[in-house]
Amino acid sequence: MNIGFVGLGIMGKPMAKNLLKAGHKLTVYDIVTASVEELTAAGAEAAASAAEAAARSELTITMLPDGPDVEAAVLNPGGVLEGAAAGSIIVDMSSINPVTAQKVGAACAEKGVEFLDAPVSGGEPKAIDATLAIMVGGSQATFDKSLPVLKSLGSSATLTGPVGAGNVTKLANQIMVACNIAAMGEALVLATKAGLDPEVVFNAVKGGLAGSTVLNAKAPMVIGRNFKPGFRICLHQKDLRNALLAAESMKVALPFTSMVQQMLVASVNNGRGELDHSAIVNIIEDMAQCQVRKPE
Repeated sequence: MNIGFVGLGIMGKPMAKNLLKAGHKLTVYDIVTASVEELTAAGAEAAASAAEAAARSELTITMLPDGPDVEAAVLNPGGVLEGAAAGSIIVDMSSINPVTAQKVGAACAEKGVEFLDAPVSGGEPKAIDATLAIMVGGSQATFDKSLPVLKSLGSSATLTGPVGAGNVTKLANQIMVACNIAAMGEALVLATKAGLDPEVVFNAVKGGLAGSTVLNAKAPMVIGRNFKPGFRICLHQKDLRNALLAAESMKVALPFTSMVQQMLVASVNNGRGELDHSAIVNIIEDMAQCQVRKPE
């Protein structure tokens, strides 16, 4: 398939490379020239604008930081929708407010362009090895047509409802991940402060009910003091902000989400916004004056 790809960041770049590996013809656009050059070296073609990328493509993927970026890249002059032909498909794989996804979807429908919101979970490691979990909102027909492309990017792709449902599902995912990391941080700080080896504690509990994919991925990073970003704190803070905005519009109380969001805001203000979201633990460490690490 001829595919356009707009947004070659920490997630978009490896996703675009996986589409090339799967044999698709790819046209890419990003405001960062170096990212475009890296993809063209891998076999993609460069476009001068998002509109040009879409004009050459049957399906165009956008992978951008937040809702305003998606609106600008899709709806503004020179954007994806300007170049997209009627009957083509736009798949936004960004994590954004569901209301924004619905707004973009409605604009696409007016032009006869099909639209899916399809945010992903798994961070950079799963973007690299094409094992992302993809949560999709849109029509069954559009989902079926797009599924071969989605399967090039993830190990699962699930249609969760109409346009906007993909991002509601992603927000639910982000709530569970953030609260899990925060709880893990409290537990490991407590264990370390008590004089225990946090790695021993991790190995003792990971096979029990407290075990989780989040624990297995993030506890070793914290214990090893490795906060190289797979998913940055500033982006998780954005996701929880969107979750709280969506919850407010539906009159849903999210008390744990609100507390963890405050920790993420504090982390950004403390200069940790570009660290991996496992660095949520640093806030708890600061309060306890105790750093999670193996005993000397």
